[in-house]
Amino acid sequence: MDRDLWSGLAVFAAIVEAGSFARAAVRLGLSASALSHAMRVLEARLGIRLLDRTTRSLAPTQAGADFLLSLRPALASVEEALGTLDLNRARPAGRIRVNAHRSAAVHVVLPRLAGFADAYPDVALELVVDDGLVDIVAERFDCGVRHEGELQRDMISVRISDPVPLAFVAAPAYLEAREAPQAPDDLGRHRCLCYRYTSSGTIHVWEFERDGRRFERAVPGAFVSNDVDVMRDAAVAALGVACLPRPHVDRHLESGALVEVLAGWAPVLPPNHLYYPSRRQPTSAFRAFVAAMRV
Repeated sequence: MDRDLWSGLAVFAAIVEAGSFARAAVRLGLSASALSHAMRVLEARLGIRLLDRTTRSLAPTQAGADFLLSLRPALASVEEALGTLDLNRARPAGRIRVNAHRSAAVHVVLPRLAGFADAYPDVALELVVDDGLVDIVAERFDCGVRHEGELQRDMISVRISDPVPLAFVAAPAYLEAREAPQAPDDLGRHRCLCYRYTSSGTIHVWEFERDGRRFERAVPGAFVSNDVDVMRDAAVAALGVACLPRPHVDRHLESGALVEVLAGWAPVLPPNHLYYPSRRQPTSAFRAFVAAMRV
């Protein structure tokens, strides 16, 4: 089989899996126009239309769907063969795609990457920051990073952090004009900065923990964002009280830009876990990455 034909078959499978030329182009590191050209060449070579394309949708034709069903086992066999070949490399090489929520990306993954890069210079890494819940298989990520309890099913998971404490914080300028809250019920008299979950669209309900008892309280959401960096910056700008992961505000607490309120009431989030499909054979590069992340 010639190289161009095999390349076209892989492009066809990637486009169908991604559901669009644009998303497939991002995953393959090519331009959408290059993928469109590859599909035209493939369909001309095979003499049959494989994709139905409109300005709003893309789907395989019946012939394309039947063909892909037969093609997938062959593609899987090639991936497995490449994985076996990878075991014989003198040192790990390749590309790893990671999807992590912002706090873990900044405070767990990034601090360990310099050492990993020094040890494995032939491994390239793409870190996508995404606070939503992502299907890492469908989106072609090698792994994801989320808190324990937010992992996809049927995944192998590795703990990569300790439990993550939260902190209630506010700027000194905000507290100059009002008394700092001493208990959760006091928050009814304050402006609260709330987080909206990216995937569900719901607003995070504030939780509190004291003497082993954990409970929730509704708070007045004077400001809402789906980004913890924006929430922290809003707190620094004296917009109100925020509930944030402590690693995300430690530097600002040390500098005095923020002060902690409701000390002793903040709960702790579960540890961060790196997770990946149990059915996929890990490459030597990926195994080295997992080892570098593990605590």
